[in-house]
Formats: sequence, C-alpha cells, structure tokens
Amino acid sequence: MPRSRRSKKFRRARLLVLLLVVLLVAGVSAGGWYAVDTVRASFPQVSGTVQVPGLSSSVQVKRDAQGIPQIYADTSEDLFKAQGYVQAQDRFWEMDVRRHITAGRLSEMFGSSQVDTDAFVRTMGWREVAQKEYDTVLTPETKKYLQAYSDGVNDWLSKHPGGASASLEYALLGTVNSGYKPEQWTPVDSVSWLKAMAWNLSGNVQDEIDRSLLSQTFTPDQINQLYPDYPYDRNPTITQGGTVSADGTYKPATAAGTTGAVQQSSAVTKGLQDVSGKMGKLPQLLGPQGQGIGSNSWVVSGSHTVSGKPLLANDPHLGPGLPNVWYQMGLHCRTVSPSCQYDTTGFTFAGMPGVIIGHNQSISWGFTNMGADVADLYLEKITGPDTYLKDNQDQKFATRQETIKVAGGADRTITVRSTSNGLGQCPLISDQSTEEQNVGTYAPVGNSAPDRGTTGYGVSLCWTALTPGKTMDAVFEFDKATDFTSFRAAAKDFAVPAQNLIYADTQNHIGYQAPGVIPVRGKGDGRYPAPGWDSSYDWKAYLDFKSLPWVEDPPSGYIVTANQPVADQSYKPLITNDWEYGTRAKEITDQIQARLANGGKISPDDMQSMQLDNASVMAKTLVPMLLKEQITDPYVRQAQDLLKDWNYNQDADSAAAAYYNGVWRQLLTLSFGQKFPASVRAQGDCLLVAQKVDANQPAGSLGGETKIVTQCGTRKPSQAQPDGGDRWMEVVRQQLANPNSPWWDYVDSNHVQQHGLDNLLKEAMKDARQDLTAHLGKDISTWSWGRLHQLTLNEQTLGTDNSSIASGLVHRLLNRGPYQMSGGSAAVDATGWTAAAGYDVDWIPSMRMVVDLNDFNASRWINVGGESGHAFNDNYDDQTGLWAQGKMLTWAYSGQAVDQATKNTLTLQP
Repeated sequence: MPRSRRSKKFRRARLLVLLLVVLLVAGVSAGGWYAVDTVRASFPQVSGTVQVPGLSSSVQVKRDAQGIPQIYADTSEDLFKAQGYVQAQDRFWEMDVRRHITAGRLSEMFGSSQVDTDAFVRTMGWREVAQKEYDTVLTPETKKYLQAYSDGVNDWLSKHPGGASASLEYALLGTVNSGYKPEQWTPVDSVSWLKAMAWNLSGNVQDEIDRSLLSQTFTPDQINQLYPDYPYDRNPTITQGGTVSADGTYKPATAAGTTGAVQQSSAVTKGLQDVSGKMGKLPQLLGPQGQGIGSNSWVVSGSHTVSGKPLLANDPHLGPGLPNVWYQMGLHCRTVSPSCQYDTTGFTFAGMPGVIIGHNQSISWGFTNMGADVADLYLEKITGPDTYLKDNQDQKFATRQETIKVAGGADRTITVRSTSNGLGQCPLISDQSTEEQNVGTYAPVGNSAPDRGTTGYGVSLCWTALTPGKTMDAVFEFDKATDFTSFRAAAKDFAVPAQNLIYADTQNHIGYQAPGVIPVRGKGDGRYPAPGWDSSYDWKAYLDFKSLPWVEDPPSGYIVTANQPVADQSYKPLITNDWEYGTRAKEITDQIQARLANGGKISPDDMQSMQLDNASVMAKTLVPMLLKEQITDPYVRQAQDLLKDWNYNQDADSAAAAYYNGVWRQLLTLSFGQKFPASVRAQGDCLLVAQKVDANQPAGSLGGETKIVTQCGTRKPSQAQPDGGDRWMEVVRQQLANPNSPWWDYVDSNHVQQHGLDNLLKEAMKDARQDLTAHLGKDISTWSWGRLHQLTLNEQTLGTDNSSIASGLVHRLLNRGPYQMSGGSAAVDATGWTAAAGYDVDWIPSMRMVVDLNDFNASRWINVGGESGHAFNDNYDDQTGLWAQGKMLTWAYSGQAVDQATKNTLTLQP
C-alpha cells in the first residue's frame, strides 16, 4: 500500500479514536477513565503552587465558581506575567489561532483551504504594522509589560508544549497536521490582535462597495433613499451644541454633505464583488464587519441615582461564538504604588495584557463603536505590472514579497503592491489571490476610457489602522487613570478602532470622549470608492485630537451612546455619513427620562432592566397600518389578529412578535429585495423580479414595461440585503409617507406585478403566514418568537466548511444551543438577525456590565459563554444560561469580597 494511503488511513483512525474520546467525555457513551483523563489533561491547575521563573515574588490567582481569576502581585511586571500565564491556561488554543489569523498564517495550521484568507491579511499587512508599532511608537513601559505578559504565556507553554496536554483541539489538529507545534508567544502577537478588532469595527468599507454595486441599477436619488440622512429631528446625538474654535479646539456646550462621489460602471462590478467576497471570508471572531452592528453604553450622574453616585452600563454587540471574545479578569497590585500601579478589573481579550473595559479604584469606562469612516477604497488605473497612474504620471508601486507556508502543501509566494494616498501606503487588495488581477476595463467616471496601456483597474485600501499607532499604550493608561483629565490623556493615544468612550468616577463626575485617528479628505466624502489617479481625492491630514467632541458633567446628568452621531449638525469635521439611525439611543434616552420624571432616581436594577428592553420601535408604526388592512382569507386573518393586543415587546414566548417579524421580513423582500441587483444579494437567494423589457431604460427606473423572471444572487459569502436593521427601519419609515412609492411595486406569488402599499402589506401578511406555518406549524397557538429566533454558539477556532479540521459531529459536541431568544435588530436587547437570510441570531450583546461607583462590589457582569476555552470544562459555558435569561453575576472587587467569592487559589512561585 502506498505510504500516502497508509498515512491517510492512520490519520482517519486517530480522528476516530479522538472522536470516541470526545463522545465519552460528553456523556454520549459510557465513560472511561482513560478518555476522561485524556481530555481533562489540558484543564488549568487552579489550586496549589506552580513554579514560574522570573517572578520577583509570589503571585496569587483567586478564582470564583465561574473560574474568573483575580490576580494579586507586588509589581506590575509580575502582574502581567501572571496574566499571561493564566490566560494561556484557559485560552491558549484560541490565542494561537488568533495570532495565526492576524499574521496571515492560518495555512500553517489548517492547510491550503486558508491560503486566500492568509493572502488577504498579508496584503493588508496587519502583523507588519503591529511590528512597526512595537518597534517605533509604543512606550518603553508598554513594551516591558508586553514582554512580561509574553514571558508568562511562554512559561505555561513550556509546561504544555502541544497535544492533548495543551488543548483537545491540538489533538484534533494532529490528525491532519501532525507536525504542528506552537511557537513561543511574542509581544507583537498581542499587539496584532488590535488590528483584527479594528477591522471588524472599521466603518463603511462594505457600504462603499454596496452603494457602488447598487449604482448599476438605481439612480443617485434612489440610493440616497436607501441610505437616508440621520433623523436629527427625532433621534438624539451623543453631544449637542459644541463648537470648534478657529484653532481647531472643540469646546463642549455649556448646556445640553459633501461632493465628489464616484459612480461605478458595470465594468468594475466584478472587481468590487471579488473584494467583498475576500473580506467576507475572513474569520469572523468579532462578528460581522462594519455597519449593521452596534453597542449600547450609558452613564447616569449621581444626581439622578439612588446612591448619589454614578452608574455606568455597557453591552458591546459582536458576533456569537465559543469561546466568547471577552475574558473576565481582575489585576490587583497588593499595594498601589509607582512600582505597581494597577487595581483594575473587567473584560479583556485572551492574548492581550491589561483590561479593555471595566473599572479601577477611581473610575469606570465603557466602549461603543463610533463608526467613524477610517477606511476608503480607491480605484486605481494600473498602467503596467509595476506602475499606476497618478495625476497623469506613472508612479511605481511599493512592493514586497510574502511567502505563505502551507501545511501539507507547497509554499505560495505573493507580491503585495501598494499605492500612496498622501499619508501612507494603501495596499492593492484586489491583488490578494493573484499577482495581477484586472478588475475593470472602463473608467468608472463618465464614459472616458482607460489611459494608454491600462490593463485594468485595481482596488486599493487606505485605512488608518495601517499606520502605526499607540492604542496599546492607551490600554495601560486607561487601567491606571484616576480622573477625567488622565482618562482623556489616555484616550488621545487610542488610535484604532475609533470608539465612543464613556466615563464615570467616584468623585461623581461623568464624561464622554471621542478618540481615534480619522482622516481629513480632499475631495469626496467616503461614500463611494474614490478615483485613485486624482490626488485631489487623497487624504490630507488626520483630525487633531483636540477637535474631537467630548463633554464632562452635561446638564442633563446622563450620556447615551448607541452608535448614533457623535455631535449635532453644527459640528463640521466629517467623521462619517454612515451612522446608525438612533433607534436604540432614543429608546435608552426615553427610558432614562421616564425614570427621572417627577423626581425619580435610577438604581442598578433599572440599568439592568433597560439593557433587556426588547421592544420593536418599528412595530409601533407598522402594526397599526397592518391592522387597518381588510384581510378576507381567514387563514391570514387569524395571524393578523395576533397583532391586535400586542405590546410590541419581542419576548421569546410571543406569537405576535413571531408573526410581526415574519411580516417585516416579507415586506423587505417584496419592496426592496426583489429590486436589488444579483451582485448585492447572496448566492442562492433566488427571487421573482420584474425585469425591464427595454434594456435602454434608465438605470433605477422602477416603472415601465417589465417581464417576470427568476433572478438568483451572486454574492459570496452570504451577505443578503436588506438586513432589516436600523437603517432599513428608517428607509421604510420614510417611504411609508408615500403609499404610491415605486418601492411598493412588487411581484406576487402568482408571478403578477402589483402596485401600492396596501397591496404590498396584504401580500406580506399572506407570505408571512405561509412562512411561519412552514417553520412553526399551522397551529398559531404553538407559535413563539423564540422558536424562530434562535442562537447557536458555534465553536469557531476549528473552522467550518472546507476549512474545518473536525467533523460535523465534533462541532455539534463543542457547540452550545440553540437558545430561544427575545429581542431583535435595533432593539436595546440587540439579538440581531438578517431578515433576508432567516431568523437566526447573527449578533448579540457579547457581555453586559453595570458598574456602581458608590460600591464596586455592588456592580454586575455577565459573559455570553464562560472563562474557559476548554470545551468540557465546567466554566466553558456556565454563564450562557444566565446571560440568555438576562441575569448577571455579582462582581466582587474589594479584597474581602474577592476572598468571600474565592473557590480556588493558585500560587505562582518564583
């Protein structure tokens, strides 16, 4: 028998044995001591003593019943070294996969299925930029702490060099890549994760592509209807009335449109689709990239609280999965002093030292995504293998070679070409799969043809995260800040991703600061890809930090951030045009004001209750219109009657919520989904559409003579539009004012084109009745929103589909769920779903916290999964049930409270 066949059979045999081990431990089959011992060998030691060379004195690690570690040390270096050791105990496999993602080295672990992903990340150069940050801009103190953290990780790794002793996943990996051994951890591995975080929160790159693809079908006015302006008259902004003085300094109030868009011709459609596909294939460890997701945070001054001290709440919305992106941890100097400056606790990322969101002894802080437009696509006229056009002159690409090593296969070398936009290098991301990829043969502006010798158009990416920044410095500075002045000083170093920072302190101050590196453009506003051959569209500078909005102790006594605009229309520097539309922000604000009416005060229970508000704001507008429709079919009228007494709450057990969301989904498909070009819809998403008979009819003309055809989407991966979130609620709200809007034209289930809002609403109710019957059965008494709206926490690090190293059965054993969920898109309890794709939950409040500045021990927190990355550890998913029910855990902070909560103590000894 050939050796390759024997090897393949051997690997299959090993996988079968390992699968049996997993089954045994999971309790699917009868247990066995060997199987249990094999899987549990990687579980962390949580009590007793271990030797960790290099510590200056002993360090204690106190874990509660949920396995949440609180670390106590005498020096900062010891503290971060212990943090590295402890996080490696719980999450090293996840850390190892993450650093391979950010370095573009997944192929070294998982083989050829990851080459394209690696090529895309290498083209952007995440790891290269992180190395420059470490080498050139981070402070010596930050580098010292990063090294201490790495030393702690590597000491653990020396005791667990690979295989089942490190993690079950390494044993699984060994069935397909037996030669893999984890490398030593480095400080740059930690810094690199900031690039992945920034990418997933980087703004409107996908919107740029979508608007460009939509321009093949719709007029500029119609596209503006699909991306309406923010409703400043109805929904709040974060700050109001501030001004920017002549020297560029933002001055908070004492009391509380651009040109140059580039329309795309059909010739560049494929290129933009290819780029979109490559973006979508990146591992989504933080959730969907860019727009459509958000977060909530708000802070209330002590003048409005029961205790007389501030309360702060935060729940970032990210993609679901196991292990969860957050890791809870406390970092405590036994005595806070110049040699040990930290007494902080909160949420961090496995693989990064410090605490990202949380509190210390004096202040608390939280994040939501600002959504600043910090990334632009440029169309480039490529005049040869080494040149591109700029201001009618050939310019040479900056180039570098990248070699991708492939487990079980030959190395692949790619050439990365970059242009310049005036402030830095912009990699040609349309090159990521081949050295030369033509993405168009016609100019995207007007009817002009490519200049001499042009082989096609490339797509380059200019992104602030590709310039070395000091965000890692900011993390340590936040952790030891003591007042709003030092907090703002830390925020100045927070380069990417641009976030909304809220603040509270024990001296009864609250505040807000907008940080981040945000470009100042020449021409253009970032809504469409810009012409790279015209330097007038280059970035000219970055906004000065002093120009960014902030406020301290506003007269209202509260601050709400939920991805809405940072400032009102009087603020002139362009941050973005693609804000969320303020639905959640207004709901939170309304709830705060309602509780404060007639002298009311807000408690921690109120803050937690507000996080669980699942009301559908859009339903309050749409349901009365649905109930006015005269439905003759008793089968449909039976479902319509569910809406009569509905309170608009999207509770998991609500049949009315299920039907309403079914109607909402069908309304979007009929009115918008049918009209979208195939290039914007998901592959396999086939709809009946009215196609123009006259091919010369102007793009975007929805009327005229048509024929009914079946059209299927072409986008890879699935990114179906419309998604039904905050933007789409605003689109529909505005169109409802015109019952005869062309958007209400649709093709019914009998393949007949219909017109008008009334007809469409009736059709949506009929189609929803049929859809829910298919999903939930004919008997509406058994319907519930939770049966439709389900969350499955998938183990992500082993990969999926062709990139998976584990069978579907193994994944099912490592996954958790499904859970029947309340909430929905644009609700404060934002269990988001993509209407065009189904009802399953796509993004979630990835953690929740409520901090009480009067008594930190009265604060609360919850994680969507658990502390452990080991699938059968008790702390793998022990918080999930509580999270799904909206419950939270007590957050011990003081030494006495931590001791009372401690279940296990591990001593790290020099």
